[in-house]
Amino acid sequence: MNLHEYQAKALFTEYGIPVPQGRVAISADEAVAAAKALGGDAWVVKAQAHTGARGKAGGVKLVRSPDEVAEAAGSIIGMQLVTRQTGPQGLPVEKVLVEKGSDIRRELYLGVLLDR
Repeated sequence: MNLHEYQAKALFTEYGIPVPQGRVAISADEAVAAAKALGGDAWVVKAQAHTGARGKAGGVKLVRSPDEVAEAAGSIIGMQLVTRQTGPQGLPVEKVLVEKGSDIRRELYLGVLLDR
């Protein structure tokens, strides 16, 4: 079964599993509108393609303003995302998931990663 991240998260939500707030966009303008609707001051713009390692390939960007949301979405939508899983031909990105940023603090304590 091939599901995009936003589709999987919609299923999780249906069954009461908590997921970060997010919205799908097919253009930079829609991505900005999604970020504004979600609120906050940080968002993650994620390419929706059936492959892993999207971040390493430039398909995941942390942004801190609506202008940065537009820039990130504009650079991701329409790109050919190339990862080890896609091979050199890559996969086209037609949508992005804009998620509200989470305040996660991590500390290393005696070799153990702790979330606080």
